[in-house]
Amino acid sequence: MLPRSLLQQRLLFRSSSFHPPLSRNLSFARTQRLACAVEPAAFPSLPCRHFSISWRRRNAVIEATASSATSAPAPAATSAPKDSENEANNDDEIYNKVYLGPLESTFRRLKVFSLASLSLSTTLAPFIFVIESNLPMNARLALASIAITTSATSTGMVAWCGKPYVTQLRYIRPEENGGAEGMEMTTMSLWMKPMITRVYDPSFLVETRRAFAKWELAQKVVLPKEPGCERQVVPGQEETIAETRDKDGNPLGRWVVTWGENGEGTCRELGHVIRYFNVHEELLP
Repeated sequence: MLPRSLLQQRLLFRSSSFHPPLSRNLSFARTQRLACAVEPAAFPSLPCRHFSISWRRRNAVIEATASSATSAPAPAATSAPKDSENEANNDDEIYNKVYLGPLESTFRRLKVFSLASLSLSTTLAPFIFVIESNLPMNARLALASIAITTSATSTGMVAWCGKPYVTQLRYIRPEENGGAEGMEMTTMSLWMKPMITRVYDPSFLVETRRAFAKWELAQKVVLPKEPGCERQVVPGQEETIAETRDKDGNPLGRWVVTWGENGEGTCRELGHVIRYFNVHEELLP
């Protein structure tokens, strides 16, 4: 037998733990109401209205747009002539614009540096044989030839890379080119002399595989066999496609096409003509 005091304590503990917690017997809503009745909420709850407000605004905007679209007057019949006038003005603006190569000064400096180094090495090479030294004559000859050859090779590479670079480009009006639109491109020689090439028929300009170039004058062409093709050629007929002149207007060379059977043409060079061109197509007007 337990002492009476311990027995009373155990019975008291059982009676207090017999009832489970309030949240186990009551529903969640009732528990929340009881909790709110016992302790008020610290932050008041706001009604969630932002979705309904945005939806109403969206409907209002749509209705306003629809009403304005229905109430807008019909376009005037004079809009077509205005569009044609704008297109004509844009075409005229193209002929007034001039493309300028952004790397013109860079190629100019490279050519100046290469020519200066070549002239310096050529001038100082004879002093290798004059100055007293323990080097034999064969070693001196090899040293001088290596210096001149290296400088000449670098100068030739700069000239080859910069030869097709277009410093200026402009479009020629049809009335100045026999009724068809043309192009006039300016390149620089190794001695920084401008060479102007006028292409009378830009359709002969095609993409090239040459390094440091974008376009080239086509070697062979074929006219399209379409009934609407206005160009008619005779076998054996020759035409000048492009012509290169110096800054004074003296002709340097031409690119001539000789037409054969079935509209096939073969081009050849007469004199010295610039055939390859390097342009930044994203900067063209």
